[in-house]
Amino acid sequence: MELKRVVVTGLGAISPLGNTLPETWEGLLNGKSGAGPITHFDASKFKTQFACEVKGFDSLQYLDRKEARKCDRYSLLAIGAAKQAVDDAAMDLEKEDKNRIGVIFAAGIGGIQTFEDEVMGYAKTKDTIGPKFNPFFIPKMIADIAAGHISMIYGFRGPNFATVSACASSTNAIADAFNYIRLGKANAIITGGAEAAIAAAGVGGFNSMNALSTRNDSPETASRPFSASRDGFVMGEGAACLVLEELEHALARGAKIYAEVAGTGLSADAYHLTATHPEGLGAKLVMTNALEDAEMKPEDIDYINVHGTSTPVGDLSEVKAIKEVFGEHAYKLNISSTKSMTGHLLGAAGALEAIISVMSVKEDIVPPTINHTEGDNDPEIDYNMNFTFNKAQKRTVNAALSNTFGFGGHNASLIVKKFVE
Repeated sequence: MELKRVVVTGLGAISPLGNTLPETWEGLLNGKSGAGPITHFDASKFKTQFACEVKGFDSLQYLDRKEARKCDRYSLLAIGAAKQAVDDAAMDLEKEDKNRIGVIFAAGIGGIQTFEDEVMGYAKTKDTIGPKFNPFFIPKMIADIAAGHISMIYGFRGPNFATVSACASSTNAIADAFNYIRLGKANAIITGGAEAAIAAAGVGGFNSMNALSTRNDSPETASRPFSASRDGFVMGEGAACLVLEELEHALARGAKIYAEVAGTGLSADAYHLTATHPEGLGAKLVMTNALEDAEMKPEDIDYINVHGTSTPVGDLSEVKAIKEVFGEHAYKLNISSTKSMTGHLLGAAGALEAIISVMSVKEDIVPPTINHTEGDNDPEIDYNMNFTFNKAQKRTVNAALSNTFGFGGHNASLIVKKFVE
């Protein structure tokens, strides 16, 4: 059986840098930080009091008030990004066979704010009037519901589910969408991820395991991947959505094509609950698997959008893995961690970084890794590699690879390349 080719025909993003893709992309190219003091809850007693929040998001742009009340914030962000991407893809939905359009949309955690609100409400009433829960509690909270909402809004009846692999969730979703389309199971799939975990339970939980930066005096410079003084990731939130489409279907309707999905890779560290393997074994395997799937050589990759969360162990192991997989070519490609600007969007990180990789391929420019200062060098990192520090770099990007690694040892990589008929 001949596998079909898969292309990207629509994009949408709501991020800490802007509530549309053009705003987000402009922020990235300008090296803008999305970090600032937490406003979603009173964080004054928390070890970490800042995050990369989405600012000024109005869900009523996308849904009426009655429907919006049935959704957790993560679903509202997902719906917003999906509507942007579907509009961007400009399909004539009156003519499309909706049985062959699917939605595979991820969240790493799901409705944690809803869960927190409902359980705190229960704590107040359990000893007096007894349990009192909102009938929408469960459907607001569950991690698959964003995919359900998107399919219901448009009537898309193709493959419909969510993937959960912590921070790798939305790269997993894209990999599944890619596979279903190339196997001929769908004409197009709306895919990506959303997360809204900047809540007391989210920040407190990550704080308790010392995963977050505590640089409260300087939120904008806290996410500093590959710098010696890095002290943990900065939590972000948002949603990112891609419309993947079978090539012949896209060409037949005259769609604009951003890039082609070349291949994906999956692997496991099988090592630790939360830490990456110190030698980058799973990272090495996942990049090798993606290259093999794409039938590409390491030398074919021009840009790696790294997982690069700004944690002491994670950044180091990823660099080791890149050097082992790419050899001498590791010194010729561009590497950048856009989490230095967006923060870590957890279950939405892979989708946003997939979009960034697509835009780099389309525009021939690599966004920077910000917040590196001269002399702040980790003796275990090879700075002869080009980490694209502090300033975007123009270069031909024929192909880009995006890495995402999740708690539990889940690794996922995606390769996109310039579309050539």
